[in-house]
Amino acid sequence: MSRLERKADQKLRHFVRWNEQRVGAATGIKMAMRYVFPDHWSFMLGEIALYSFMVLIGTGIFLAAFYSPGDSQVIYHGPYTLLRGEQMSEAYRSVLDISFSVSAGLLFRQVHHWAANLFVASIVLHLIRIVFTGAYRKPRDLTYYVGLLMLMLAVLEGFAGYSLVDDLLSGMGLAIAYSVAMSVPFIGAQLAYLIWGGPFPGSSSFLPRLELFHILIAPMIIAILITVHLALVMRQHHSQFPGPGRRERNVVGTPMWPAYALRSIGLLFAVAGILFLVGGLIQINPIWEWGPYHPYLSENGAQPDWYIGWLIGALRLMPNYEFAIGNHTIIPNPFWGGVLFPMFVFGVLFMWPWAERRLTGDHRRHDLLDRPRDRPVRTALAAAFLSWVALIFFVGASDRVFYRLQISYVGQIHFWRIAIWVIPVIVFFLTRGVCRSLQRSGSHPLRAWQGVVLQRGADGELRLVDVSPDRDTPPDTEEPVGTVPGQEA
Repeated sequence: MSRLERKADQKLRHFVRWNEQRVGAATGIKMAMRYVFPDHWSFMLGEIALYSFMVLIGTGIFLAAFYSPGDSQVIYHGPYTLLRGEQMSEAYRSVLDISFSVSAGLLFRQVHHWAANLFVASIVLHLIRIVFTGAYRKPRDLTYYVGLLMLMLAVLEGFAGYSLVDDLLSGMGLAIAYSVAMSVPFIGAQLAYLIWGGPFPGSSSFLPRLELFHILIAPMIIAILITVHLALVMRQHHSQFPGPGRRERNVVGTPMWPAYALRSIGLLFAVAGILFLVGGLIQINPIWEWGPYHPYLSENGAQPDWYIGWLIGALRLMPNYEFAIGNHTIIPNPFWGGVLFPMFVFGVLFMWPWAERRLTGDHRRHDLLDRPRDRPVRTALAAAFLSWVALIFFVGASDRVFYRLQISYVGQIHFWRIAIWVIPVIVFFLTRGVCRSLQRSGSHPLRAWQGVVLQRGADGELRLVDVSPDRDTPPDTEEPVGTVPGQEA
């Protein structure tokens, strides 16, 4: 133990003793400080999401102090000369003032926007890792469902955030959202009226209510979901990849204090520092270029934030079909891409753990993760589903492809209406073949040493086994390579 570690341990002992004398929580603190975290870079994706959310809260508090959600029309006389004399909403003017008149306002605006993108992106990557490694299996299926709810709310929260600006881009986004809400069968008109407070663009209370949802209700629910998610992770202990000394009922890695805590604090400062660096150097959402929103205006080539792109792609791909009975339209066209498609995607994700248990009959507890190659069918299905959503996401930029490359927009849509069903099938068979090939070879391209492969023993557990030709031990009596003490789950 180094001098720094001894000093940190002494500080911890003093804190535990001080706490025990006052509130009697020493046992819980000791357990938390001795909690073991597995050592793998992919587990940091969840931490990046957490720290992005912390940056969002901090920058959001700053922005809320200067933002005004009013929709009353004013004449702009601010420092941005190109918009002087223009009529705009009070909300749009307040964001312009934040960008040009408030000290560090533009920096905080851009950091807030970049942090929102990173928050959603890290959750998506974390979800992909969970699906491909089987981390959603019993007993972590509830943790998985909480994460999915968090992702759904994060997408909605991001959309609400950039809709508050009331620039031409966000106004068009709200117009599309209004049409999607109207398309819900039987209750669409009432639902849209309830949300907007009247026909589009809504009543004067719409932006204040949207601000309340964005700065209070949604962050509070996300914070609760994060707390529940972390509590479940610590209660069930982390899952881990197979390796030396790792079994189904232990955790091998780094204890919370002092090693992992200091490492995690370093990651917090790195995430915050990079976000502020990017926010200061790379422009994002220049609302002064879009101009204020008015219902009679539209913008050619407008693109929403990337996490809404998959919904735009679905709206563009859907043929001009509406379900009608007689002269009454029951299901308008925007419903298919704007409501049914996201419901189907998240429905598949929510049913994934149940479907796997039902098809495989595996109801056992799993604390060891799977390498994707060890589950070829699951990996192939996940890759095909991911490619299907990704293709629809890219279709959302088909108008930009037309603008940049002069490829017919109509031709693109007709091509992708077929390709989104053909390409995932190709991805499925290709991925399954690669996984089976890697399974047969036993090779591990990321290992730094030669002759070590992962094999399943007679007891069903996965172990690292040395099969190099210069070993003295016969192949049929191989033992696991190395053991590391772990924390029993």
